[in-house]
Amino acid sequence: MNSAMVRNLLVRGMLAGLAAGLLALVVAYFLGEPRVDTAIAYEEAHTHEHGMEAVTRTMQSTGGLATGVLVYGVAFGGIAALAYCFALGRIGRFGPRASALLLSTAGLLAVYVVPFLKYPANPPSVGDPDTIGKRTTLYFLMMVLSVLLAVATVILGRRLAPRLGNWNATLVAGAFFVLATGLAYAFLPAVNEVPKDFSATLLWQFRLAALAIQLTLWTAFGLVFGVLAQRLLTPAPATSEPQQQENAAVPAASVAP
Repeated sequence: MNSAMVRNLLVRGMLAGLAAGLLALVVAYFLGEPRVDTAIAYEEAHTHEHGMEAVTRTMQSTGGLATGVLVYGVAFGGIAALAYCFALGRIGRFGPRASALLLSTAGLLAVYVVPFLKYPANPPSVGDPDTIGKRTTLYFLMMVLSVLLAVATVILGRRLAPRLGNWNATLVAGAFFVLATGLAYAFLPAVNEVPKDFSATLLWQFRLAALAIQLTLWTAFGLVFGVLAQRLLTPAPATSEPQQQENAAVPAASVAP
């Protein structure tokens, strides 16, 4: 794949990321922000420190949220497009659209779902401020391990396919990923800093909203980018000039006396 093609896919990936970010923004605003407001109200009711806000809550939930999600969507789309350039043709005999959707699904699982199951998202007021560095490090460590294990799983499946067949190789590689992920879950320390009187319903709803935002982002990107990549990589064949003239002559002939 030449540099011009990579550049074109990169631009299309960023546009697809922007479109996906717009959809994720809608989900974040209507599903995530009400839960954040409730969690902030809980935090304010349990603390005696009330400092001046550098940025108002209204600005955080509107302009700040839109800026963060859209910038993230564009950056995410660019990185995913570069990964697509590398993966295209190396993950099997899939077309551009199928490859985009497959890459999005694998990315959602490896980058978000697997780390989420070990260290799920928490709303404000959940978590000790003194351990935020440790919690952030553990989350990113789990994410890096998940991505590396996903890459190793693909390589293992391709190596085993000639001997075991595609179906059996996929099962063995999948079992390897599940086993290795389970070991990572077991050896990495758990984090449980939810206050005893914090609403379990609110916590559950916030985590579902966070999952829905990511699901919307990755799915929308895969669908939109797949269409854009398909049009770039497999353009529609041009109709020959004689055929066009013949098609244009048909309506005229049909109305002749």
